[in-house]
Amino acid sequence: MAIKTMNPASGDVVKIYDTLSRQEAGEIIAKTDRAFSLWRGTAFSQRARLLKHAAQILRDDADRYAELMALEMGKTIGEGRAEALKCAWVCEYYAENAQLFLAPELVQTDASKSFVTFQPLGVILAVMPWNFPFWQVFRFAAPALMAGNAGILKHASNVPGCALAIEDVFKKAGFPEDIFRTLLIGSDMVDWVIEHPSVRAVTLTGSTPAGKAVAAKAGSVLKKTVLELGGSDPYIVLEDADLEATVATCAVSRLINAGQSCIAAKRFIVVEKVVRRFEELLVENMRAKKMGDPLDETVNIGPMARYDLRDELHRQVVESVAMGAQCLLGGEIPSGDGAFYPPSVLTNIKKGMPAYDEELFGPVAAIVPVKDEGEAIAVANDSIFGLGAAIFTADIKKAERLAEEEIQAGSCFVNAFVKSDPRLPFGGIKESGYGRELSHFGIKEFVNIKTIYIK
Repeated sequence: MAIKTMNPASGDVVKIYDTLSRQEAGEIIAKTDRAFSLWRGTAFSQRARLLKHAAQILRDDADRYAELMALEMGKTIGEGRAEALKCAWVCEYYAENAQLFLAPELVQTDASKSFVTFQPLGVILAVMPWNFPFWQVFRFAAPALMAGNAGILKHASNVPGCALAIEDVFKKAGFPEDIFRTLLIGSDMVDWVIEHPSVRAVTLTGSTPAGKAVAAKAGSVLKKTVLELGGSDPYIVLEDADLEATVATCAVSRLINAGQSCIAAKRFIVVEKVVRRFEELLVENMRAKKMGDPLDETVNIGPMARYDLRDELHRQVVESVAMGAQCLLGGEIPSGDGAFYPPSVLTNIKKGMPAYDEELFGPVAAIVPVKDEGEAIAVANDSIFGLGAAIFTADIKKAERLAEEEIQAGSCFVNAFVKSDPRLPFGGIKESGYGRELSHFGIKEFVNIKTIYIK
């Protein structure tokens, strides 16, 4: 069996990779487990030194990694470069803070001494997606390795080159050879890896169906999971919002990575008094974006990662329009090679339409007009997802209250687009998953929180 990668901008085959047999994969897992037995005893200072070296490699080779991302999944060269640099940031963040985050915590009890300590679990399986092929991996790997764990990566089948490049970063940085390994395997082997006795926990970023499948399998063998799944992020625009600034922010969020981001703006919930002006400005902004070869520095939007993803997005658009949505921009598959889909704007979106109920994983904005703030909150929460959200208004005090108390999501940003930051916890609720990545919360997901009681 082989994995064939395709350049989504041209349809050309990039490279063919041989997949591992079950025996070969098992040998790698066994080696990683042996590496963990030694790695767990290393000092934080040694782990930090190596992780900082990994960060420097990412910075030095950012252009090469960006080109690889462009070729395998269509990310623009500028966005790929920024992604590599963000990976360096998360490595540096955990190198500098992990020891503090995992320091033993003294607790006053009736014992002469009692405290909580944080010990590594072992080999952690990471099942990762293609849309941010470096960042999704490093935001798991940096804290996991600093906590003393080992990592096994099962990456998406269209980015094996990225997966191997990430493994190589850790090797070049001086980490033990088998402490972080990539398994070039198909999805049909994931259950077997989860069941492997050396694998202690699983983290997955991907679709909700994939998350449910992995959670079910991990649950059957009582292994911890962290799931970051789909999202249909609502962006609420109230009548006192600065529309020009709001639209500029919303367009950036909707079009990052050609709209293929779990935390991209998906549903624009706009009060009726300003919805027409919002529509005009959003169409103007998105129409001005340049779509084309992701290796061209002047291009804003590359292709979608695969043809089937592009076709599924178009189905959602066509069905929504057939049900009464109005297409203000785009909405047609362009002629020529590549899995391109133009920046598109739909309005008059209502419940029951795919653009309302489903995640639009591509450069399509869905505008939902509402009467007032109350209806806006109700529509925002009327979703199976709960990853991110945003509110745009001049009334910061009110926005803070709504964000904290009313919005059902793992994060809510005010007058800014939702993004991940190593210093802040990241994750969702409802069918967007559970558990948290990043910050001190993320590094504690895959440790044994152990009580020590001394009489």
